[in-house]
Amino acid sequence: MMAVIAETIDPAFEVVMPAQPALPFLFNSPHSGIVYPRAFVEQSRLDLPLLRRSEDTLVDALFADVTQLGMAFMRAHFPRCYLDVNREPYELDPRMFEGRLPAYANTRSMRVSGGLGTIARIVGEAQEIYARRIPIDDAIARIDTLYKPYHRTLRQIMTQLQRSFGMAVLVDCHSMPSGCQREDHSRIDMVIGDRYGTSCAPVIAEVLENELRRRGYSVVRNKPYAGGFITEHYGNPASGVHAVQIEINRALYMHEPTYRASDAFETVRTDLIEVAAALGKIAQVELTASRAAAE
Repeated sequence: MMAVIAETIDPAFEVVMPAQPALPFLFNSPHSGIVYPRAFVEQSRLDLPLLRRSEDTLVDALFADVTQLGMAFMRAHFPRCYLDVNREPYELDPRMFEGRLPAYANTRSMRVSGGLGTIARIVGEAQEIYARRIPIDDAIARIDTLYKPYHRTLRQIMTQLQRSFGMAVLVDCHSMPSGCQREDHSRIDMVIGDRYGTSCAPVIAEVLENELRRRGYSVVRNKPYAGGFITEHYGNPASGVHAVQIEINRALYMHEPTYRASDAFETVRTDLIEVAAALGKIAQVELTASRAAAE
């Protein structure tokens, strides 16, 4: 997949609603964007292939066909290293910017300390993105024009699904580097994150995990990825709003050095769409039954 260098990112993201919405699911790919603003590339000390190291390359292509199942689909077009919507809106590292940060900025989170705030300081193997400090106004502009509209739209879709179906399920879709392993050094194919059981009803994570394992994938729960800002802040099972994260090992479907799909891409894509279909059927029945019992 070739990245694009453009003067502007327009549109910044895309929502694809099914012709006939049939299920209360939204699949979201917030880190698969490949449109890089020219000004950003020029101010970076890294070349484009290195900047792309934090992309969830092709994850959007893996899941886009969920719309054929009657599910909604959303993806970002801007890259994660330019702006990360899976963070708080103002997780900002004061060492990165010229000018005074807003008083409400979170400058002390672990993600900021690690260089991976809303505006990332590093990419790949801790490589600094910027040669010099950038204006704080630049960061605020990215948040105002990209982050806030993205989350406003995400919330609107989830609200619409809940009104239409009595519940809403967000599946946040990500990829992880091929080196991800268990403690015994065996490969992890997929990680299901439900914030240790707090962001969604148990049946959702269970169906995902079981259906993936049935297809031969090595699956773990919550380690090393339990779910980020989106999973944590959108999931509220008590109110009928559920969020779960899925991380996919890039070695399964792509050639990491070239950012191109591998020969196995179609197999993985087909498997994931089948898993989504199973999730839609089973989870909707179970969730509807549990809500009816509660009422």
